[in-house]
Amino acid sequence: MFKKLILIIFLVKNIAFSQKDSTIKATNLEEIVFSANKVEENKKGIAQQVMIVNTKQINSINATTTGDLLANIGAVSLQKSQQGGGSPTIRGFEASRVVLMVDGVRMNNLIYRAGHLQNIVTIDQSILERAEILYGPASTVYGSDALGGVIHFYTKNPKLNSTLATGYMRVRVPDQEKTFNGTLNIGQKKWASLSAFTFSSFNDLRMGAKVNSAYGSKFGERNQYVYFENNSGIGTDGLVKNSNPLIQKFSSYTQADLLQKVLFKPNETDSHILNIQYSNSTDVPRYDRLTDPLNKDGSGLKSAEWYYGPQKRLMTAYDFRKNKGNQGSHIGLNYQSVEESRHDRPFGGAFLRNRIENVDVYGITADKYVNSKKYEARYGIDIQYNNLNSTANQTAVNSRETKALSTRYPNGKNNMLNAAIYTTESWILSDKFRITDGIRLGYVALNSEFKDKTFFPFPFNETSQKNFVYSGNVGLVFNPTNTWKIAGLLSTGFRAPNVDDLSKVFESSKGTLIVPNPNLKPEKTINYELGITKNISNKFYWENVIYTTNFKDAIVTDVFTLDGQPTVIYDGVESKVLASQNKRKANIWGLSSTLNANLLEKFSASASYNYTNGRIKTTSTSTPLDHIPPMFGRFGLKFENTNLNIETFLLWNGWKHIEDYLLNGEDNEQYATLKGMPSWKTMNFRVGYKFVENWSIQAGIDNIFDLQYRTFASGINAPGRNTFVTLRGGFGK
Repeated sequence: MFKKLILIIFLVKNIAFSQKDSTIKATNLEEIVFSANKVEENKKGIAQQVMIVNTKQINSINATTTGDLLANIGAVSLQKSQQGGGSPTIRGFEASRVVLMVDGVRMNNLIYRAGHLQNIVTIDQSILERAEILYGPASTVYGSDALGGVIHFYTKNPKLNSTLATGYMRVRVPDQEKTFNGTLNIGQKKWASLSAFTFSSFNDLRMGAKVNSAYGSKFGERNQYVYFENNSGIGTDGLVKNSNPLIQKFSSYTQADLLQKVLFKPNETDSHILNIQYSNSTDVPRYDRLTDPLNKDGSGLKSAEWYYGPQKRLMTAYDFRKNKGNQGSHIGLNYQSVEESRHDRPFGGAFLRNRIENVDVYGITADKYVNSKKYEARYGIDIQYNNLNSTANQTAVNSRETKALSTRYPNGKNNMLNAAIYTTESWILSDKFRITDGIRLGYVALNSEFKDKTFFPFPFNETSQKNFVYSGNVGLVFNPTNTWKIAGLLSTGFRAPNVDDLSKVFESSKGTLIVPNPNLKPEKTINYELGITKNISNKFYWENVIYTTNFKDAIVTDVFTLDGQPTVIYDGVESKVLASQNKRKANIWGLSSTLNANLLEKFSASASYNYTNGRIKTTSTSTPLDHIPPMFGRFGLKFENTNLNIETFLLWNGWKHIEDYLLNGEDNEQYATLKGMPSWKTMNFRVGYKFVENWSIQAGIDNIFDLQYRTFASGINAPGRNTFVTLRGGFGK
């Protein structure tokens, strides 16, 4: 272990790898951070590791989705089960163990699961002003689920005294992407309106053609797919040979996103913002499930259909802010409506199974801050109430007859309340020393009702749980000079069980039934980290962080008993009983290194390196923890002047050997090679030219050498050689 650590530190010192910002001038200790304590702060006073992605970088990357944006920046590792998604991992935590925020509104709801989540795709990266990634536990400020960190997205705000219409069009080759965006800002002296619309269409994704030597053979090619043939009203499933195995059939989808913001600023201290966001898509095929073989020898296909229904997200939020002198306050009211659905049919199956979840979320936040020369305090309340309506049916593919089907979650009332108070403080001891601390006290209540017991006569009518939760942190920031920052942080995190953990009654596979376990407790982490940053004005920035996280009471699905019995009869089949249980302890440690340097007046370089190691601890041995990505990083070179910018960057992932997988867990070894997921690297290129004010053209090539590869835990191959062109323009000022 010690030798491995020394080797990694040596590699970090010599090769360093991520980009904090495409413009080095914006990367320094005076950089402004909003998300750490929900107020504006200088980065030099924050103990927690934070990465900022700004508007210029977002526009330069030209990502297809917000998940792809984070992956191309080198901020996170990204898992994909289909083209229309992306599940980010922060320090070995993923899905319901990472908090997603947009404009101060919490996206995590009571059905966020612990596997792989695709919800980030409902955030339109076209309308983002910035994104901030908080690394490590952040439950003191953000509450439940912030075990690995927080990704906070900030959309653009209306501008006063400005009338400006902007937009862009982008076309891309490997999936024949067509994206159109239009944004209109109308601003007067005291009020302003911002309207934005984005439409994207993606055809089936083409993978790389060049065989990765580490794979030993072609990997992930789509040789056949299911064709449903209808003869005289009677349909049958058949297998069709794919004429081009590089085309990943049934990975296409389209998406539309709307944003409407209205700002009213009656005076210098007060502001009111109404924020409405809506995202909707077509059906999104679950590509990995559509490639699962029917037989052990790899022949046949298990599923004829498997897709997510339209992914719908509506958010309406009102924010009031008052800032006067060294004090400020904020009140936020928000409502979210989310619809998710799963639809699947086995090969040759007569019925398409449809399971639909409708979630309503109501939120209230209020906070206040006070700043002085020696002391800063922030305190607030945070309340979120969730409702779930879970329905299901199955439809005959020939007769269109509809009949009942077991729901994914209890089919009665499902609700969850999160309520908390919190405070954070900064004690400025001198120009060089600062102590930060915080504490959160909360209450989480969950209740689910089993209204219909047609499919299984449960020995109970409802399941409920109440938890008192808490979190805290303390940090020390030492700035020995204006160019150095040394920060130590002790922080804790928690995740209270939600409906997906506690109340799900689900046949995970034929012969296994997941049932509720009302004795579940919250998952907890305690994290220790040390960060050392060297910063020289706008010339040089090097940040290094090493951390270790103890993970206890981790929830896993394991064998269970119901009414004292290890098996039950479910849907006519004797099924093994499983349930979520607090049965795991683990330790995660890792390090990251980020370097940005201005080599010459117009030339800059950026690099990053990220390593994570996770092990499950038992009394006698340890095994790999799932969700742990291989080492990954980024190296980039950039030229930039007034009208022209050129950038080339290398993205890379190390090996994830099969012995480092948690088998039969969330690492999806069935979608890897027999030896695991081989290493890969891609060369990428960007060029942009501004020919008049508000008008520019951008072009780029990703995966220049057309490599055939797949990212860790993913069930779909990455795009092949990827050429795009974007035209941006605008009128007004």
